[in-house]
Amino acid sequence: MRVVLASQSASRRTMLTAAGVPFEAVSAGVDEDSAKAALLGDGCGARDLADALAELKAIKISSGDGQALVLGCDSVVALEDGSMLDKPRNRAEAADHLRRLSGKRHELVSAAVMAEGGRPVWRVVDRARMHVRPLSDAFIESYLDLEWPEISGCVGCYRIEGPGAQLFSRIEGSQFTVLGLPLLPVLDYLRVRGVMTS
Repeated sequence: MRVVLASQSASRRTMLTAAGVPFEAVSAGVDEDSAKAALLGDGCGARDLADALAELKAIKISSGDGQALVLGCDSVVALEDGSMLDKPRNRAEAADHLRRLSGKRHELVSAAVMAEGGRPVWRVVDRARMHVRPLSDAFIESYLDLEWPEISGCVGCYRIEGPGAQLFSRIEGSQFTVLGLPLLPVLDYLRVRGVMTS
């Protein structure tokens, strides 16, 4: 069975490739902003938001490709006050996000949904607790000099596989989840389906 990743995310492609998963990646082509606005308008929390957006992407591709097992993914950053961060629209907004995260803990929620024949057949949602150290304005500016615009597509404004590791004093949870894909449960499901050798 073919596996399709409904994402062009470099980190998700890298994880699947490194783990030896045979797959192809295609853009899901969904209007995430509109979908997210509607879900938030319905009172969706972080966990359900990540899950719903991952499902939306998986179903969109799966509906047009009945021969594939389609993996949709999404990640949401939830602050302690209950608010959520979107991907930054510009460098100034990224700096603002980093100031909001500075010296605080937040949750990163990553969801993965498998769809087949236009319907979801499997899902997992995992959380990581991210402890951000106090960040000076000077550090934030030097960090953005290094990482902008590469982090423009990252909720939370960090790539922990790079300079983003410097933002944290502690991380509780799977590094795969932080990178945007709860990889170990996904691999387990692919073994169950016979895509990977068990």
